[in-house]
Order: sequence, then structure tokens, then C-alpha cells
Amino acid sequence: MKKISRRKFVNQTTKAAFATVVAAGVVSNTQAMIEKGTFIHHVYFWLNNPESKEDFNQLVAGLKKLSAVKTIASFHIGKPADTNRDVIDRSYSVSWMLLFKNKADQDSYQVDPIHLKFVEECKHLWKKVVVYDSVDV
Repeated sequence: MKKISRRKFVNQTTKAAFATVVAAGVVSNTQAMIEKGTFIHHVYFWLNNPESKEDFNQLVAGLKKLSAVKTIASFHIGKPADTNRDVIDRSYSVSWMLLFKNKADQDSYQVDPIHLKFVEECKHLWKKVVVYDSVDV
């Protein structure tokens, strides 16, 4: 496993956590729309051919099919926003954020035939995948 500096690790983790909170729909500092116990699964994909619109569209189409998994409570398919600050990583091609009611639903998703088919049909498109899972503090 490649070693990274503590600063880079904290930077990447903070970015992922912030993106997850913002994308999940926080309405104020005191009240969030996400129910207690929600399991958040945020996946970042780096395409083998990041300039290929065809590969991008194929991955997005695959993710849309994947959204049919019954245990997914909510999902968001995204791409890097046009924001530029030192703390922002815009190197990925596509993000896939999922909300599950609990960890058991996420575990079920991992072995769902629709998920397994997605991986088999689309894995040739990406060179790297990073996943951030989070639960309530």
C-alpha cells in the first residue's frame, strides 16, 4: 500500500467528509435531513480514458442501472464541480454517493446481483476506485 503524508490523508478525508455532508442535504447547522443510523457509501472513479465521453457516458449509464438495487435509499451521480482551492481534489471522473438505512442494507448491496453485474460490465472503464464509508459519530 502506498504511504501518504498525514497532511494529505487529513486533507483527502476532510474533503470527502465535507462533500458527503453537502451532497447529503444538510439544511442547517442544527438539523440535517438524513436520518440517524444512515450508512453513507461514497465511491470515486478515475477512468482509464478520462477524455473519453463514451467511457464517461457508459459508466454513468451503468450507475443508473445500479440504482435499481432495492436497498439503496437514495443516490447521487456526480462529476467534479468547477471549484478550485488547494483542498479540493478534482482528479476523479465520476462520483457515486449512496445512502442506506443501515449497514446491513449496504452489506446486501455489495452482494446484490445487479451490483456484481455492474462491476463485471464496467470494471474495464476505470483505473482506480476509492470508497469512503461513513456512519454517525
